[in-house]
Amino acid sequence: MIRRLSDLWTDSPIGFWLVVAACVYFVVTAVRLTVIDVRSHLLPDRIVFPAYAVAGTLLLAAALLAYFADAPTEGASAAVLFGVPGLGVIAGGAVLWLFYFVLRLVHPPGMGFGDVKLAGVLGLYLGYLGWSHIFAGTFAAFLLGGLWSLGILVARRGTLSSAIPFGPFMLAGAAAAMLILPA
Repeated sequence: MIRRLSDLWTDSPIGFWLVVAACVYFVVTAVRLTVIDVRSHLLPDRIVFPAYAVAGTLLLAAALLAYFADAPTEGASAAVLFGVPGLGVIAGGAVLWLFYFVLRLVHPPGMGFGDVKLAGVLGLYLGYLGWSHIFAGTFAAFLLGGLWSLGILVARRGTLSSAIPFGPFMLAGAAAAMLILPA
């Protein structure tokens, strides 16, 4: 993400500030959702649904500005799918939403619908960066959630049927993919 921001700064300063605003919004939303999900095992629609509009608008605008800049770099290409700028953002949101929706259909007690709705938002962010970020963020979420569950079992704080809030792990996995993987 840092390399993507430096590329954007040189190619499209407005796009740079749009991505910075999207990242700040992500952090604020992630903190709010994590606190709420840990306390109540809910991801409120009043927070998740506006995130689609805010993140989608900011990231699509940044992708379009980077694409139509005079000298677009390879950093702008991740959000371009089939030659359409910004389609990577939309496709990332749709694919990740669909993946979590299928998980919800296969095993309803294991995944709440709030997690499915949050997945679409995270897919927008990760789709802006590319498919490898989508895969890494999803893998990291399940890895972190699994390690947490294992820790709960080892500490005898829960059983195999204990419910854990998965939203914080989804957010942490997405954040890890955005920060650690090269853009």
